[in-house]
Amino acid sequence: MGKQYSMVIAARNLFDSVGDEAYEGYLCLKDHVIVKVGTGKPEQKILDDAQQVFQFEEELVMPGITDTHTFFTGYAVFHIGVDVSKVQSSEEGLEVLKVYEEEKHPAGALFGHGWDPGQWSRQDGERMLEENYSEKPVILFAADRSTCIMNQKAREVYQFTPEECYPESYYRIMREYLNDRDFIEQEFSAYMNMMNARGVTTVKEMGFDDFYGFTDFLKEMEDSEKLHLRTFFMSQPVGEKMNLEHARRMRDLFTGDKVRFSGFNRMTDGTIAAYKGDLKEPYENEAFTCSFEVPYEEIEADVLAADQEGFRWTLHAQGDGAVGKITDIYEKCQKENGKLVNRHAITDMEFTDPDDLERLGAMGVTAELYFQIMSLDPAGVLTENIEKTIGAKRGKNYWNRRKMQDCGMNLSGATDLPLLITSVPESVYYSCGGYMDGREEPFQTENTITVSELLKAWTIGGQKNLNMDSRIGTLEEGKYADIAVFDRNLLTVGKKEAKEAETVMTVMDGKIVYTRKG
Repeated sequence: MGKQYSMVIAARNLFDSVGDEAYEGYLCLKDHVIVKVGTGKPEQKILDDAQQVFQFEEELVMPGITDTHTFFTGYAVFHIGVDVSKVQSSEEGLEVLKVYEEEKHPAGALFGHGWDPGQWSRQDGERMLEENYSEKPVILFAADRSTCIMNQKAREVYQFTPEECYPESYYRIMREYLNDRDFIEQEFSAYMNMMNARGVTTVKEMGFDDFYGFTDFLKEMEDSEKLHLRTFFMSQPVGEKMNLEHARRMRDLFTGDKVRFSGFNRMTDGTIAAYKGDLKEPYENEAFTCSFEVPYEEIEADVLAADQEGFRWTLHAQGDGAVGKITDIYEKCQKENGKLVNRHAITDMEFTDPDDLERLGAMGVTAELYFQIMSLDPAGVLTENIEKTIGAKRGKNYWNRRKMQDCGMNLSGATDLPLLITSVPESVYYSCGGYMDGREEPFQTENTITVSELLKAWTIGGQKNLNMDSRIGTLEEGKYADIAVFDRNLLTVGKKEAKEAETVMTVMDGKIVYTRKG
């Protein structure tokens, strides 16, 4: 007679994302579902009736992590084409390119990754390309993707420059590498492994336009044993207008719980540090509120048209002016009992007006928050930028996650990966502790959230964002068995110590997809 349970996980610290504290308890899994949740230690007969048993003492067992804003397409650019990371001269660069061509025979453009501007100048590199590749487009991406070496032919074909080296500009190359099956299978497998190793079991991917054929790959992967990362994808219009016909096709094509179409995504304003954030009042010592004009009328028309057909939108906003205008747009969307029918969201929300947060909370809008964003710059740079652009008084509402939580917004964790790589432990350090790199004193702790609130944002908050909270996001009976285990109890250790925590094990759909060596 077979065992009743495929797996039993017993833990002294079980955080189910329902309550606010961890407790001693256990989970009984039957294939891909949690069939029993108990408190205390499991009886011996339960352990005997399990194919696999895991017992954790110091570790924290919690629901699998959901990252609600990722770019696999941007991650793949880290590895596209030939590796030029060790090249220090144009002579070496030419040799590396020639060897790669002879081995791979690329049919289209010649791509490379890992370029280090500190050891090989762009000017020298582009001069070499013009002399040797005048008729073939060549693009060599910097290791941090902030810029690239590219020849004139590449500029003509792909219509961007090294100064515009970000996905919204280089989207034209995506059709080439997203349809290179050998490359993409290897990259997506590595991507899933990386995310699983961080406790992530679900992502919401930003796909430009119609995703350039990548949806065919996702359809093949959907029910295969190779897929071990739930992938919900959006369409970000960049090369064409919002395509509702594509959205309808994707909604009809993906109806399972592992791959789904999740609506539309768009940038509105930009970073406040670059004076591109749209503010309600002018920047400090300036006469303008934004350095460019945001097409809010076009955005509103798209949001309302999609909303009528049951599709949701996620809009990026960093300035309080942009957040306020998006709030106005969402207030015109369909509601039921005062709450939005479709789960619209706002991403980033760097600087906000508390009054707008009250309005957003009343509608049930989701906040997609970069809880690790403080890690991008040293503390001195961050605080100086705030002081210089909006001043100390307005700066009190910078990264005001506390108000978002208290006014009823649904908080969800996001990274804009590969800008940041998902890390719940780092999130505890930055967004619960309020710490910044290079500064001992926490920053505006009155705006931080508790660890349990953060863990819920990374779990049930993310699944509410995706409209999957009835099936995933908490450790409850009947839910899918998506589980993350960290090597210490993030709820009780110090915020600085929490930053050093590591993932011990990840379970997705009842199967172990990652275990830490040793």
